Amino acid sequence: MLTGKQKRFLRAQAHHLTPIFQIGKGGSNEQLIRHIEEAIEKRELIKLSVLNNCLEDPKQLGQEVAEASGSELVQVIGKTIILYKESRDHKTIELP
Repeated sequence: MLTGKQKRFLRAQAHHLTPIFQIGKGGSNEQLIRHIEEAIEKRELIKLSVLNNCLEDPKQLGQEVAEASGSELVQVIGKTIILYKESRDHKTIELP
């Protein structure tokens, strides 16, 4: 579980990132979760974009994706989801 200070730090780190996945009308599925798990292992911090044609609520979707991928939900702002998971092999972010 991330503390408030850690979440603020991660939000600042994620500010300049571009979303690497887009979630559309299909919502989340096993293939998307698998790709997110692979990407988050390499990068530790990723952004996801929820498209306008997605019928699910971004906050609910962020919770589901974080749970399914075993990562921490940092923030959902608008239609952007920020996820973090500490990498075993490619650790680059040192949390305060």
